[in-house]
Amino acid sequence: AAPAAVAAADISIGPDGAGLPPGSGSVAEGARVYAAKCVACHGPDGAGAPGDRLTGGVGTLKTARPVRTVASFWPYATTVFDYTRRAMPLTAPQSLTNDEVYAVTAYILSIDGIVAKDARLDAASLPRVVMPNRTGVVDFEPKLRRPR
Repeated sequence: AAPAAVAAADISIGPDGAGLPPGSGSVAEGARVYAAKCVACHGPDGAGAPGDRLTGGVGTLKTARPVRTVASFWPYATTVFDYTRRAMPLTAPQSLTNDEVYAVTAYILSIDGIVAKDARLDAASLPRVVMPNRTGVVDFEPKLRRPR
């Protein structure tokens, strides 16, 4: 494969945030991006329908009816960014700018109070976000090192 093609596909972001791109986004900006590009699938405030529910469910994983959402299930905020940048919106994956991905990540995390309503996320602040299920995941994968 051509080096440019490999570089374009090498967009993975790990739990520690290595490889996060430049840019930033606020909760308010994210609300606008969400309304324009996400609400049709994920519903108002990430409540779901017709697509997956993104918010709520914190504290339900040990119950008979767990609600698996970004807030309740995902252990790292960096992987929320990674997945959103890689796969969303469903009709146009990888069409969001880095600023839009930071913003919509901030908005989704703000709904459940994981980040403040006035938060701005970037490559420095996103890895410091502590998700509610951070300690509920066992990592069976060996630690991989990214080449520098």
